[in-house]
Amino acid sequence: MPTITVHTAAPYDILIGQGLLQSAGARIRALRPKAKAAVITDDRVDGLYGTALIRSLESAGIEAVKFAFPNGEGSKNLSTMQDIYRFLNESGITRSDLLIALGGGVVGDVTGFAAASWLRGIDFVQIPTTFLAMIDSSVGGKTGVDTAEGKNLVGAFWQPVLVLCDSATLSTLPQENFCDGVAEAIKYGAIFDEALFDLLASGAVKEHLEQVIRRCVDLKRETVERDERDTGLRQLLNFGHTLGHAIERQSGYAVSHGRAVGIGMAEITRRSEALGLTAPGSAAKIERALAAYGMADRYDGNLCDLVPAMLGDKKRHGASLTFILLDKIGRARLHPVPVSEIGPFIGA
Repeated sequence: MPTITVHTAAPYDILIGQGLLQSAGARIRALRPKAKAAVITDDRVDGLYGTALIRSLESAGIEAVKFAFPNGEGSKNLSTMQDIYRFLNESGITRSDLLIALGGGVVGDVTGFAAASWLRGIDFVQIPTTFLAMIDSSVGGKTGVDTAEGKNLVGAFWQPVLVLCDSATLSTLPQENFCDGVAEAIKYGAIFDEALFDLLASGAVKEHLEQVIRRCVDLKRETVERDERDTGLRQLLNFGHTLGHAIERQSGYAVSHGRAVGIGMAEITRRSEALGLTAPGSAAKIERALAAYGMADRYDGNLCDLVPAMLGDKKRHGASLTFILLDKIGRARLHPVPVSEIGPFIGA
């Protein structure tokens, strides 16, 4: 079973393969033998895998309870957090117990934030069931919720104690959701690994699925180990996200995260090429990679409408906002832009 260890302040393992959902109980029992488990999931994933996980936990002698909230980005808010806190209190979850996130990125972010904040911090396990969550959001300890002011503005850094990526769960993932993960994988190739980018651009991701998952997870592991608190190098992982988050918010989250990031990567790279900051042809390569999976590469609206949303981005520092630009495919850098120049910079 491929295992990647993330050496943060409290190291943890990421296991990648098939059948991990069925063995989750035994693996968690070995890690925390006396803990009670509270499974947090959404109503869609619950119908697919909730019963199997509870059965695995109980077979291993773990007392387990479960809470499911409505599927989708609309549940990633403080109201859902209140519901979870109420459930944890009613279930008697203590500091010696743990939470288990079973689902995609929204479930992982919400559960992680609940773990970080309940009783000032308890352990949690990530069991991601989407491609995007496996390669990105389940690794690195970023947790949080959205507010009316923007995406992921309230949250905490809180590392899991274990991540189980059961690739068999991807068989039930709708193609649209799978493509969200592909966009994030393309991001990894664009900023760090040209060979990975070329593999993805060929359209052959499903033929090399576990290889791609391992490579993306390992790239994120290396980045998180060098910058756990997102103060420098780790910000490169936000390539395409400054515009992407603004596109999500502007659409009322009708545009999914991965597709918004894909558009963000293409738009910012076309602009940085035009300004002579990125190697010619880089944007065209991103466009072709996205097209291989039927994803758009252009924002339908006016980019200037996105500026107010971008001003609330977490990468803003005082009077400047940090964009992530490519030098070329496989290499990226941070590029601060004064707030007063953001409109002209993005060509709005």
